[in-house]
Amino acid sequence: MKASELFTLPPSLARFAEFFPGEVAPWEWLKRIGAALASLEPSTSHVVPPGVKIEGAVWLHPSVKLPAYATLIGPAWIGEGTEIRPGAFVRGNVIVGAKCVLGNACEFKNALLMDGVQVPHFSYVGDSILGNGAHLGAGVICSNLRLDQRTITVRVGEETVDTGLRKFGAILGDQAEVGCNAVLQPGAVLGRRSLVMPLTPFAGVLPEATIARSRQSVTLTPRRD
Repeated sequence: MKASELFTLPPSLARFAEFFPGEVAPWEWLKRIGAALASLEPSTSHVVPPGVKIEGAVWLHPSVKLPAYATLIGPAWIGEGTEIRPGAFVRGNVIVGAKCVLGNACEFKNALLMDGVQVPHFSYVGDSILGNGAHLGAGVICSNLRLDQRTITVRVGEETVDTGLRKFGAILGDQAEVGCNAVLQPGAVLGRRSLVMPLTPFAGVLPEATIARSRQSVTLTPRRD
């Protein structure tokens, strides 16, 4: 499995391209977020509302919309046209592309969000990658730690791959959708345009253009234009 099979790094994040090559496994990108941000120069031209706490190296595009209150802890890089809503908590090692939504009461930690990602309400996104246009419904949790705290494995075809990561949430391909209050188990990988139904606990790898509901999955029929 290669990162290029799931998503394409958008032009808005071109400055980080050397850290995120398409030919490596997608979970290898999680290990490189910190390195990508290591040389970050903090920058913001905003008048920061009194209720917004900024700590450490945080880069905000001038067009980022800030709420009345939120906490942004660096290192973090937040791109053009992104909206940060009240109560959002950015907890370090976070890269966000253009025109994203970091929703109210949502927490982000060691995460890469590409263009157009929407996480509008009450979600946890830790040690995760969300591809272009990915969307999490209200209350979606990207669980990032096994109960036995062992390193997380991913089943790729007939092979079980040890990622070497003790903390690994979810990886969503471009345009993947997750319904309200679904829980993505540690190491979940969703293909492009796949969909996890609301209230579904999902583990494993969901192929491209496939729906997961409870214990079964259904392949989507391509739309005829």
